[in-house]
Amino acid sequence: MRLRLFLTPACEPVPFTYPYRLAGVLHRWLGQNDWHDGLSLYSFGWLQGGRLGKDGLYFPKGAFWTLSFYEGEQVERLVRGIFQDPTVIAGMTVAEVQAVPIPSFESRVVFRVESPVVARRVRADGGRDYLIWEDETADEVLTRVFRRKLMAAGLGHLAPQASMRFDRRYRGAKTKLVRIKGIDHRGSLCPVIVEGPPEAVQFAWLVGAGELTGCGFGALGAPVQKRPKQRGRHSPTVLTGKSI
Repeated sequence: MRLRLFLTPACEPVPFTYPYRLAGVLHRWLGQNDWHDGLSLYSFGWLQGGRLGKDGLYFPKGAFWTLSFYEGEQVERLVRGIFQDPTVIAGMTVAEVQAVPIPSFESRVVFRVESPVVARRVRADGGRDYLIWEDETADEVLTRVFRRKLMAAGLGHLAPQASMRFDRRYRGAKTKLVRIKGIDHRGSLCPVIVEGPPEAVQFAWLVGAGELTGCGFGALGAPVQKRPKQRGRHSPTVLTGKSI
């Protein structure tokens, strides 16, 4: 399930290093759980709707934040946590929660990315090299992580046909360096091509691409080529009150 949170205006600049703080907010809402250090079957994008300043990001009109989960239990706990404490960052609070309709995907979809995609290769000395969008070896990492998550979710029968790679035809591809707890991670801002059974493509849309999706990397947005047909209702469902 995918949720879109609409946030109130910020009272102060949001620091450029905020993505990791969003992860902390997410786990505060989820409460004590085993998902924090395990394989992340969820993803979340960065805050949208702000403008760049010298000392941070400004959100005078508020922001929206998209979070996606494969497991329904996580969604239920998240919504309960929001109602208990809706604060996010820089004075922003959750004003509204919407459930995003699940698209009906085809067997090949090119997705925009809502946060940098991280792919890493382990060296012989145990260190890791960051692979960016122009390195074809990065596709092997994206596919391996994608298949591992499918198997962890009990969807291993879909894994052999599932693959993921960067869309190198995109001319605006670039990289971004993000510091998390004193460590710099380089990710790629480049559309991602997902292929496989439609159920696997939908799974990728929820859990994201590459590594560190639990820290705010690799969130997948809308398809690049065309808007998918919506299943059922076309307008978002607004979640209000104490139930989901």
